[in-house]
Amino acid sequence: MTQSLPVGAAGGPPGPHDTDAGGTGGVGTDGPLHRQGRRDPARPVGPTRPVDAVDVWTLWIPDHAAAAAARAGILDAEETRRAAGFQDPAARTRFVTSHVGLRVLLGDRLGTAPQDVVLVRERCGMPGCEEPHGRPAVADHPGVHFSLSHAGDVALYALAASPVGADVESRDLVGDGLERLARRLHPDERRALDALPPAARRDALLGCWVRKEAFLKGIGTGLPGGVGAHHVGLAAALAPPWAPSGPDGWALLDVPAPAGCQAAVALRREGTAGRLPTMRTSRLLLAPPPD
Repeated sequence: MTQSLPVGAAGGPPGPHDTDAGGTGGVGTDGPLHRQGRRDPARPVGPTRPVDAVDVWTLWIPDHAAAAAARAGILDAEETRRAAGFQDPAARTRFVTSHVGLRVLLGDRLGTAPQDVVLVRERCGMPGCEEPHGRPAVADHPGVHFSLSHAGDVALYALAASPVGADVESRDLVGDGLERLARRLHPDERRALDALPPAARRDALLGCWVRKEAFLKGIGTGLPGGVGAHHVGLAAALAPPWAPSGPDGWALLDVPAPAGCQAAVALRREGTAGRLPTMRTSRLLLAPPPD
């Protein structure tokens, strides 16, 4: 069943310039990360959350771009190549900052240096396709799943012990053509949108879209998996009572997002019928490398 859950105890999303005075490289209120890439021997290696749970972080990129640039050496050769390919300096900064943040999070989850995390691609989730362009994954750690998304200056991360997808989008996307894409949605999603008053339709459309992208990332296909092929529904507060539930075996969670954005995560569920997934949200705070 599609669910929308309250934020966990670890805190809510950042404001547009919420840097948190305690930010020395920590993850929200969860404490410091590995600033020098050395593992704390008392810290367990591998996932520490239940299978039916997801941890979500938001990062305000401009406040952490300088710290990320100073740590760009933790990126691997492919990430460095992709960063160099951006002609737009702002796009390059967003890529570097969001990917440094991802490595810091994964290194902390695994108890290893961020630069030692080996990223790979799983096989494509499209039927009949065996090419390695599916979900990004951590080599040799099948119990650690993650997803990264960013929209403008906001990055969104999700980590879980089962496959997960995340998406964040700016409300500006609606005015730039999302209305056109609405015609490609599942018929029941289009019906639900049409039943809303005009004033609510814009946000409802974006809420459906972030759920759609999160789910398609979660199953490893991305948008080629078919925008209209799967019903993910509107945000729980707007979904009509007659709407069908979400995809079997998946939970769609609406994530509190910074002003001007909407976000969602999709979490695969196995053997958890009748239980609600838990979601914990935090701020990601990056520290520069020590002198």
